[in-house]
Amino acid sequence: MDKVGERKRTVGDISRELILKDKKITHSPAEQMASQLDKFEENVFKCVKENIKTFPEDFYVVVLTKKEKLMQNVIRNYFYGRLSCPTPNYDQIVYKYHKKEDKLDFLWVIPDKETSKYMVANTAKVDPSQWGLLQNVLKFADGSLFRLAKELNGEEEKTSILKDN
Repeated sequence: MDKVGERKRTVGDISRELILKDKKITHSPAEQMASQLDKFEENVFKCVKENIKTFPEDFYVVVLTKKEKLMQNVIRNYFYGRLSCPTPNYDQIVYKYHKKEDKLDFLWVIPDKETSKYMVANTAKVDPSQWGLLQNVLKFADGSLFRLAKELNGEEEKTSILKDN
Protein backbone atom coordinates (compact mmCIF):
# COMPACT_ATOMS: atom_id res chain seq x y z
CA MET A 1 0.00 0.00 0.00
CA ASP A 2 1.37 3.42 -0.97
CA LYS A 3 -0.85 5.66 1.07
CA VAL A 4 -3.52 4.76 3.53
CA GLY A 5 -6.19 2.84 1.65
CA GLU A 6 -4.33 2.88 -1.72
CA ARG A 7 -2.62 -0.15 -3.15
CA LYS A 8 0.42 -0.22 -5.44
CA ARG A 9 -0.29 -0.49 -9.14
CA THR A 10 0.61 -3.89 -10.56
CA VAL A 11 1.81 -4.84 -14.04
CA GLY A 12 -1.71 -6.13 -14.63
CA ASP A 13 -3.20 -2.74 -13.74
CA ILE A 14 -0.89 -0.96 -16.16
CA SER A 15 -1.49 -3.56 -18.89
CA ARG A 16 -5.26 -3.23 -18.53
CA GLU A 17 -5.06 0.58 -18.66
CA LEU A 18 -3.01 0.46 -21.86
CA ILE A 19 -5.39 -1.98 -23.50
CA LEU A 20 -8.41 0.13 -22.57
CA LYS A 21 -6.67 3.30 -23.73
CA ASP A 22 -5.82 1.96 -27.17
CA LYS A 23 -6.83 -1.53 -28.26
CA LYS A 24 -4.36 -1.32 -31.17
CA ILE A 25 -1.26 -1.31 -28.94
CA THR A 26 1.08 -4.16 -29.75
CA HIS A 27 4.65 -4.71 -28.66
CA SER A 28 6.92 -7.09 -30.47
CA PRO A 29 9.66 -8.77 -28.47
CA ALA A 30 12.17 -6.60 -30.35
CA GLU A 31 10.38 -3.39 -29.33
CA GLN A 32 10.11 -4.53 -25.74
CA MET A 33 13.78 -5.50 -25.69
CA ALA A 34 14.79 -2.09 -27.02
CA SER A 35 12.89 -0.38 -24.21
CA GLN A 36 14.60 -2.57 -21.60
CA LEU A 37 18.19 -2.56 -22.88
CA ASP A 38 19.45 -0.48 -19.99
CA LYS A 39 18.36 -3.12 -17.45
CA PHE A 40 19.07 -6.11 -19.68
CA GLU A 41 22.85 -6.05 -19.35
CA GLU A 42 22.55 -5.35 -15.63
CA ASN A 43 20.35 -8.44 -15.25
CA VAL A 44 22.76 -10.64 -17.24
CA PHE A 45 25.65 -9.70 -14.93
CA LYS A 46 23.45 -10.08 -11.87
CA CYS A 47 22.65 -13.63 -13.03
CA VAL A 48 26.38 -14.34 -13.49
CA LYS A 49 27.15 -13.01 -10.02
CA GLU A 50 24.41 -15.12 -8.41
CA ASN A 51 25.51 -18.30 -10.18
CA ILE A 52 29.27 -18.00 -9.66
CA LYS A 53 28.68 -19.28 -6.13
CA THR A 54 26.27 -22.00 -7.25
CA PHE A 55 28.28 -23.61 -10.04
CA PRO A 56 31.82 -24.95 -9.45
CA GLU A 57 32.75 -24.67 -13.14
CA ASP A 58 31.82 -22.87 -16.38
CA PHE A 59 28.10 -22.33 -16.82
CA TYR A 60 25.53 -20.84 -19.17
CA VAL A 61 23.32 -17.82 -18.72
CA VAL A 62 20.00 -18.20 -20.49
CA VAL A 63 17.54 -15.39 -21.13
CA LEU A 64 14.02 -16.41 -22.11
CA THR A 65 11.56 -13.85 -23.43
CA LYS A 66 7.93 -14.63 -22.67
CA LYS A 67 4.64 -12.92 -23.38
CA GLU A 68 2.28 -13.00 -20.44
CA LYS A 69 -0.62 -15.27 -21.39
CA LEU A 70 -3.31 -13.06 -19.93
CA MET A 71 -1.65 -9.73 -20.80
CA GLN A 72 -0.42 -9.91 -24.40
CA ASN A 73 1.10 -6.43 -24.19
CA VAL A 74 3.42 -7.51 -21.34
CA ILE A 75 6.68 -9.21 -22.25
CA ARG A 76 9.22 -10.33 -19.65
CA ASN A 77 12.76 -11.61 -19.72
CA TYR A 78 13.69 -14.45 -17.38
CA PHE A 79 17.40 -14.86 -16.53
CA TYR A 80 18.82 -18.08 -15.14
CA GLY A 81 22.04 -20.06 -15.00
CA ARG A 82 22.66 -23.72 -15.80
CA LEU A 83 25.61 -26.10 -16.14
CA SER A 84 24.65 -27.58 -19.51
CA CYS A 85 24.19 -25.67 -22.73
CA PRO A 86 20.47 -25.46 -23.48
CA THR A 87 18.86 -26.73 -26.65
CA PRO A 88 18.42 -23.71 -28.95
CA ASN A 89 14.84 -22.46 -29.09
CA TYR A 90 12.78 -19.43 -30.03
CA ASP A 91 12.79 -16.36 -27.76
CA GLN A 92 16.16 -17.31 -26.28
CA ILE A 93 19.54 -15.70 -25.70
CA VAL A 94 22.47 -17.78 -24.45
CA TYR A 95 25.87 -16.83 -23.02
CA LYS A 96 28.68 -19.00 -21.68
CA TYR A 97 30.52 -17.86 -18.57
CA HIS A 98 34.13 -19.03 -18.32
CA LYS A 99 34.86 -19.09 -14.60
CA LYS A 100 38.67 -19.31 -14.77
CA GLU A 101 38.97 -16.33 -17.12
CA ASP A 102 36.02 -14.43 -15.57
CA LYS A 103 34.74 -13.97 -19.12
CA LEU A 104 31.25 -13.99 -20.60
CA ASP A 105 30.85 -15.08 -24.23
CA PHE A 106 27.72 -14.46 -26.24
CA LEU A 107 26.62 -17.66 -28.04
CA TRP A 108 23.32 -16.89 -29.77
CA VAL A 109 20.04 -15.03 -29.86
CA ILE A 110 16.92 -16.44 -31.48
CA PRO A 111 13.85 -14.22 -31.79
CA ASP A 112 10.24 -15.37 -31.73
CA LYS A 113 9.03 -18.00 -34.20
CA GLU A 114 7.25 -15.60 -36.57
CA THR A 115 10.26 -13.28 -36.85
CA SER A 116 12.61 -16.22 -37.35
CA LYS A 117 10.49 -17.77 -40.10
CA TYR A 118 10.15 -14.40 -41.83
CA MET A 119 13.91 -13.85 -41.75
CA VAL A 120 14.65 -17.29 -43.18
CA ALA A 121 12.10 -16.82 -45.97
CA ASN A 122 13.18 -13.23 -46.75
CA THR A 123 16.93 -13.07 -46.18
CA ALA A 124 17.42 -10.48 -48.96
CA LYS A 125 14.91 -8.14 -47.29
CA VAL A 126 16.58 -8.19 -43.86
CA ASP A 127 17.96 -4.78 -42.93
CA PRO A 128 21.79 -4.76 -42.72
CA SER A 129 21.54 -3.73 -39.06
CA GLN A 130 19.90 -7.12 -38.41
CA TRP A 131 22.44 -9.30 -40.24
CA GLY A 132 24.01 -10.53 -37.00
CA LEU A 133 20.59 -11.68 -35.83
CA LEU A 134 19.95 -13.21 -39.27
CA GLN A 135 23.13 -15.29 -38.96
CA ASN A 136 21.88 -16.72 -35.65
CA VAL A 137 18.45 -17.44 -37.14
CA LEU A 138 19.98 -19.21 -40.15
CA LYS A 139 22.25 -21.30 -37.90
CA PHE A 140 19.21 -22.23 -35.81
CA ALA A 141 17.22 -23.15 -38.93
CA ASP A 142 19.95 -25.35 -40.42
CA GLY A 143 20.71 -27.14 -37.14
CA SER A 144 24.16 -25.60 -36.60
CA LEU A 145 23.23 -24.18 -33.18
CA PHE A 146 21.80 -27.54 -32.12
CA ARG A 147 25.05 -29.25 -33.10
CA LEU A 148 27.02 -26.56 -31.23
CA ALA A 149 24.94 -27.12 -28.07
CA LYS A 150 25.54 -30.88 -28.29
CA GLU A 151 29.28 -30.32 -28.78
CA LEU A 152 29.46 -27.92 -25.80
CA ASN A 153 27.69 -30.56 -23.70
CA GLY A 154 30.13 -33.28 -24.80
CA GLU A 155 27.40 -35.22 -26.59
CA GLU A 156 27.98 -37.36 -29.64
CA GLU A 157 27.00 -36.02 -33.05
CA LYS A 158 24.15 -38.51 -33.30
CA THR A 159 22.45 -39.73 -30.15
CA SER A 160 19.39 -41.87 -29.69
CA ILE A 161 17.81 -39.31 -27.35
CA LEU A 162 18.47 -36.08 -29.23
CA LYS A 163 17.97 -35.84 -32.95
CA ASP A 164 18.81 -32.97 -35.25
CA ASN A 165 15.97 -30.60 -36.15
